[in-house]
Amino acid sequence: MQPVEIYTSPLCGFCHSAKRLLTQKGAAFDEVDVLSEPERKKEMIQRAGGARTVPQIFIGDVHVGGCDELYA
Repeated sequence: MQPVEIYTSPLCGFCHSAKRLLTQKGAAFDEVDVLSEPERKKEMIQRAGGARTVPQIFIGDVHVGGCDELYA
């Protein structure tokens, strides 16, 4: 299975929802908290094609998008 990576913020309700869905589906994921690791936000923006909001979710090298796209 491809690795799942999710860029989050602890203050973000959509981030909590996305992580809850991934957990319910049994998908392991690596979380990057852009508040505690602000240098990683630039990386997220570049990988996400300019998207600046969290969550941003990747499966392998594929950008899924945010919470709504994950649920779709």
